[in-house]
Amino acid sequence: MTTNEDRVQPNETTVPLLPCPAPEETLAFWRALGFEVTYEQTRPYVYLVVQWSGFALHYGPAPKGLDPAKEQTGGCLVMVDAVAPYHAAFVDAMRGAYGKVLAKGVPRITRYRAGASRFSVVDPSGNTVVFIQRDEPQDMEYGGSSALEGLARVLDNARILREFKMDDRAAYRALDSGMRRRAEDAPTVEQATALAGLIELSVALGKTDRVPEWGAQLRALTLTEPERAQVRSFVADPALLEPWWRPQEA
Repeated sequence: MTTNEDRVQPNETTVPLLPCPAPEETLAFWRALGFEVTYEQTRPYVYLVVQWSGFALHYGPAPKGLDPAKEQTGGCLVMVDAVAPYHAAFVDAMRGAYGKVLAKGVPRITRYRAGASRFSVVDPSGNTVVFIQRDEPQDMEYGGSSALEGLARVLDNARILREFKMDDRAAYRALDSGMRRRAEDAPTVEQATALAGLIELSVALGKTDRVPEWGAQLRALTLTEPERAQVRSFVADPALLEPWWRPQEA
């Protein structure tokens, strides 16, 4: 007679083990974000566990010579019902602990655009922890939409590069090239959206010398208030666009 103990049961649990070349810095970072350290061992080998809300991150030894600055160490996905509260909690904790939001380098948190379905936290050991909305739509994935054409397709590609691949430089290049090659026949709202993305990415990349150029082009466009709202929704920080809106006609 076969019992349950003799069969594979579909109730497994997987625990990602993240490489940790910087134990002290990694623990300090997660503590600053409000995590509790539930296990701490550095000898004879590294094993750390930090916990927040209902999930835990486990860390183990890192290969010799691993460079956290290259961000090629490891990572994991954290599936949640809604990502915005997590991003808000971590941003608030960063401001309290560091006096600012860590948006560049290692460690850092990526920008969160209202309505987006994911964001990432890069820890001091170079691991990327991605928080993903549990019911993230399939068309939000890397492939994008094959039905889009022209500048609309460029915008979709930039979204994928920015939010899924975390490659601001590639997203900037895509929008810059798209505005030069595809903008002439594109709807005004798509042109404005591309310019808004270029303004935000220019600031994020420290290439602010071109912001007045993009801003002047945005100000030259006539948009309705619903169209402005659509443009604002494409960026994480709509305040960056405020100096560049064309005054509304009375």
